[in-house]
Amino acid sequence: MANLDSMLLASTDPDRLHDWYAAALEPHSDDDVDSYRVLRFGRFHLLIDRRDDVGPEAADAARMIINFDVDDARAVAARMDRLGTSWIAPLEDRGGSLFATAADPDGNYVQIIQLGEADRAAMAATETDS
Repeated sequence: MANLDSMLLASTDPDRLHDWYAAALEPHSDDDVDSYRVLRFGRFHLLIDRRDDVGPEAADAARMIINFDVDDARAVAARMDRLGTSWIAPLEDRGGSLFATAADPDGNYVQIIQLGEADRAAMAATETDS
């Protein structure tokens, strides 16, 4: 069995991208490892690296959406607003859960999700069934 542990996010401006993720989403840890910036969110690691073979903006941003489970979606959205973030879909209540989709500085889609109690209970039930 495999476990998803990390993803590499390549950029022509990794410092700008790192600064946005660190300010907007407050990682559990923020390390500089070799040439990578490594942000840890829970057990998941976001590695940010400079690459010359990518463009300055995501070519097909909707292809991959980075989802962040947050405790306070309104506070995260407010931080993103203060950073001048562009919204693909502003914060909205979907049956008791809060969702919003933003674009990071390179144009990648980033979704913040605050699940309501009913959705959390439903997800927990499916996890125990597995």
